[in-house]
Amino acid sequence: MTTLTPPLERIDLRTTPEIKELIVRAASAAGVSLSAFLIASAQDRAKQLLAERETLTFSPRDWNAFFAALDNTDKPRPQLEAAAQDYLTWRAQSAAAK
Repeated sequence: MTTLTPPLERIDLRTTPEIKELIVRAASAAGVSLSAFLIASAQDRAKQLLAERETLTFSPRDWNAFFAALDNTDKPRPQLEAAAQDYLTWRAQSAAAK
């Protein structure tokens, strides 16, 4: 059975000789290639940064306010109801015109 490998993308980097030597030494100490080290390091940092930016952290007071807002979603919303009715009327008229 043949397994297909996804196509690989290329990233070109420029750096100072000092930074390159530091990264090469770190990759060697980790026992991996320079490419594997750079990819793993960048991937770990990207996941960490995105987790920090895309995760909501609430204080107990914020949690209570959030859940209270969710609990109050059944309140009548006359403007929203009117907008929904206008949309349904427009949609019915558009369908009838076809």
